[in-house]
Amino acid sequence: MRSFALGLILSAVSVPCFAQTILKSEPLALAPYEVVFVQDSSCSAGKVLKVTGAIRGLHRRKICVSLAAEQASLATATP
Repeated sequence: MRSFALGLILSAVSVPCFAQTILKSEPLALAPYEVVFVQDSSCSAGKVLKVTGAIRGLHRRKICVSLAAEQASLATATP
């Protein structure tokens, strides 16, 4: 019974960690290899812009991805 309760508690704590927040605008400062999701009009409907930070002197990587593929959370994106 204890192992079941422990497993239930660990799963409840770890599930919110997998959700990603969606920003309304791209941040100015972004650490190298850090990933953020941005709700941008340049992507088609049902997709968000995935921005990956780069080291100094290189451009950020930007690509449109679907929400289901990245398991993003719309909880913070809706007004």
